[in-house]
Amino acid sequence: MGEIATSYRQITLYYSSDSVRAKQTIAYAKTEGFIVQEVDILKEKLTGTQIIELADRLQISVADLVNQQHPEYKKNFEPHNFSTNDWIKMIQHNPTIMKQPIAVRGDITILIETPTDTLKI
Repeated sequence: MGEIATSYRQITLYYSSDSVRAKQTIAYAKTEGFIVQEVDILKEKLTGTQIIELADRLQISVADLVNQQHPEYKKNFEPHNFSTNDWIKMIQHNPTIMKQPIAVRGDITILIETPTDTLKI
């Protein structure tokens, strides 16, 4: 059992409050009648275990959780082959570079590309 509590009664949304797409996703999910538990990754630091669990639930590596096209990443980092622990530290210290929003409901976890993706969950 991981650190991420899940429920079929609500969607837990991991997002950045700086993200327009995240704000649209929250509004859309609420409009559709979903109960949304919001986890703003800029305000609530994710643990290494939570980051690994999100990646595992998405069936991707922790490295793939990093948006290397994000301006913050390009400004501060160059493409590298880091260890999982290094990627975790990068996300923890620079949460804006994590791909998001990520929606979790029960055993389903998806990376939201458009607000309507919440209907898939």
